[in-house]
Amino acid sequence: MKTLAVLCLLLTLSGCSSLLFYPEAGQPITPTAAGLSYKDVTLTAADGTQLHGWWLPAKAGVPLKGTVLHLHGNGGNLAYHLGAVAWLPEQGYQVLMLDYRGYGLSHGSPGLPAVYQDIDAAFDWLQRQPQVSDQPLIVLGQSLGGAMGVHYLSQHPTQRARLKAVVLDGVPASYREVGQFALSTSWLTWPLQVPLSWLVPDADSAVYAMPEMGGTPMLIFHSLDDPIVPLSNGIRLYQAAPPPKVLQLTRGGHVQTFADPTWRQVMLRYLDDPQHFNGVRRLGEIPNYPATSNSTTDLGTENLQ
Repeated sequence: MKTLAVLCLLLTLSGCSSLLFYPEAGQPITPTAAGLSYKDVTLTAADGTQLHGWWLPAKAGVPLKGTVLHLHGNGGNLAYHLGAVAWLPEQGYQVLMLDYRGYGLSHGSPGLPAVYQDIDAAFDWLQRQPQVSDQPLIVLGQSLGGAMGVHYLSQHPTQRARLKAVVLDGVPASYREVGQFALSTSWLTWPLQVPLSWLVPDADSAVYAMPEMGGTPMLIFHSLDDPIVPLSNGIRLYQAAPPPKVLQLTRGGHVQTFADPTWRQVMLRYLDDPQHFNGVRRLGEIPNYPATSNSTTDLGTENLQ
């Protein structure tokens, strides 16, 4: 999430949820650039807004393991977030990437609560696809996308019941807390961090929705080094989540988790058995990026449970 420092100076008490979003129009690349097969898909939200997405089928010849609905963070558009899921088709997972209203080639303007209709449209689209119906369904939500996904699922138990698991990556527990953290990093806004943060809308924050997620296995990735969403947010989110749940601490920048093959492997192992996988131990021994040549190998062979 981009810093809220300057924006909070301009906030009024109404219409401020739109300032959670930083969309970019257009489509700078397609999955072809990553050597992936894909299909452009059009979804229609309940209010008639036309949305764009990419369907990434599992790699030909690889046994199909399930379907992943990817909800990206608040900046750019789906093209900028392709790296987070480009590795999944080779592992047997088909992926639906969604651009919220106002992002990429999607119509409209983003804001809460309208964006929840976009998530609903994605679930409806998946339900109509024959190649999805008999496969496990996973939601992968990163940053703001994860927070919105948790809030949406807490209000839609039927959709939640369809899921094998939810995977969250760098997700803010509280929009207001993240806003205050951003304000605290500038000498200009530090003295006003508390009063200005109260202008950030917080009712839809994931931490308040977590108690309604009972029975949904959840893997929560959060980096010790995250400069945008502090680790305290990840811990608070984990504490609020009902079991079964796993908090997997990582290293590196905000939502850079899947740039490291170690954490890809952790997610794959988790999805094999979400009810029993406990994560990786001895995290303090893993250096920050760039990793040493053997740290990833050692972790994968010794510490995956």
